[in-house]
Amino acid sequence: MIVPALGAVVLVGSASPVPEPAAAPLRSGELGAVASRISLTVNASARAAVDWRGGPVTASTGEIVHVFVSNAVPLEVATPEGWAEFLSGVTHGAELAALTTRVAPLDEVRTICGPSTLGCYGPNEMIVPSEAAEDGTPPEEVVRHEYGHHIAFHRQNPPWRAIDWGPKRWASSADVCARVSRNEAFPGSGGRNYARNPGEAWAEVYRLMDERKAGVTTATWTIIAPTFYPSEAALQAAERDVLEPWTRGRTLSFQRTFRQRTPKVWWIRLTTPLDGELRLTAALPRAGTQEVALVAGNRRTVLQRGQWVSQRAKRLSRVVCGQRTLFLRVTQQGGLGSVRLTVSTP
Repeated sequence: MIVPALGAVVLVGSASPVPEPAAAPLRSGELGAVASRISLTVNASARAAVDWRGGPVTASTGEIVHVFVSNAVPLEVATPEGWAEFLSGVTHGAELAALTTRVAPLDEVRTICGPSTLGCYGPNEMIVPSEAAEDGTPPEEVVRHEYGHHIAFHRQNPPWRAIDWGPKRWASSADVCARVSRNEAFPGSGGRNYARNPGEAWAEVYRLMDERKAGVTTATWTIIAPTFYPSEAALQAAERDVLEPWTRGRTLSFQRTFRQRTPKVWWIRLTTPLDGELRLTAALPRAGTQEVALVAGNRRTVLQRGQWVSQRAKRLSRVVCGQRTLFLRVTQQGGLGSVRLTVSTP
């Protein structure tokens, strides 16, 4: 959701370097005012009451784009064909085919989405304005922001929901998990912490990334906390999330045979560039009682130890949250022989 400048979400090649904008600090009074104007529901009956024209449109890219325009919008202001062409030109993937876009005057948008909103997104549908807002926000800016939510709805970021946390690569680059753990980010928040909602930050990062690709030089960053303003790495991660959706992590295998003269401690370095679930299974030799531990990058802090799941196997699982280097430590105990590790990382 994006307010008051843009709207609400109805859901429980590299870019050039970007300078940090001069953003005013967020004040609690301002956030409270924003919270009072948030809409979290689409009024289905109000949407059905609007007389729409349009439907599936074949864009110049050959893609089928579903666009409807309110009959209250003059033909010279907006057409389904014109908006279909715009949507086919934004940075997108296969998710475009699943989207229905409805373009309406601001008064109809606010009847459907809620007072003071400029647009909203529900599963596979967005309601956007046909004209600029009172503060000059152009409709293209609203469309890009809401399309960012549509992308997130079609992306994965286990064990979290991408619609709330942002897609996998950008969320990892922006340290969303670590920020949440420090109470600096609030997934799903539509109240006083709206400006620190990573789902909204993602939508704005997508907007900014796509605007810069399109050569727009007037981009602003006013409704999201300045700490979320994207770095070059975050912009690149966002583009990859759109064009190369993350679907699964890596599975790695390691093996060592412990003999009488083998060093008793085996260290394995893991690179973990993405946040998410890490799982390990250790197959031990007969009579082996080897300790298997996940250790922090300092090689001292034990984060978790493997637990027995059968007579010859141990397992552990943990959420990677901002750690970009971890270690596995296997310590020889009990019977000698081969130890086999299977590790799944985000």
